[in-house]
Amino acid sequence: MQQERPWYSYAFVVVQFACLGLIIFSGPLIPASPWWQLLLLLGLLLGVWGILTMRIPEVSVLPELRPTARLVTAGPYRLVRHPMYSSLLLITLALVLGAPDWWRWLLWLALLVNLVLKLLYEERQLAQRFPDYADYRRRTWRLLPFVF
Repeated sequence: MQQERPWYSYAFVVVQFACLGLIIFSGPLIPASPWWQLLLLLGLLLGVWGILTMRIPEVSVLPELRPTARLVTAGPYRLVRHPMYSSLLLITLALVLGAPDWWRWLLWLALLVNLVLKLLYEERQLAQRFPDYADYRRRTWRLLPFVF
């Protein structure tokens, strides 16, 4: 039986995709600077690595855990607990740096706040479902090693 999702679960996803779409389609898809291109590539590679490590059928944009969810601690999850969110932030940061406008920075900050709220919600669920999650949290970073 499918669990009922609260309204804010959908709100997280709507805000996430609105920010992503507005950032992606409001500037060049590939930044002119090779540094920002490298940041974009690193973000893409991190995202692909995270998806493949989690296994594609288990990936969901909604923050609720699936009944078949397992605690993944391999691959990029050894360093950060939310590598796919890190990936989105790196990719969009590269795009904003490639065409910096004040409103694009606001969109990026809105995306950052949204993803942090979303991951906090996910982490509460993970802590309830998996007894080992507390130990995993102590040895990993949320989004960016040595920072957060």
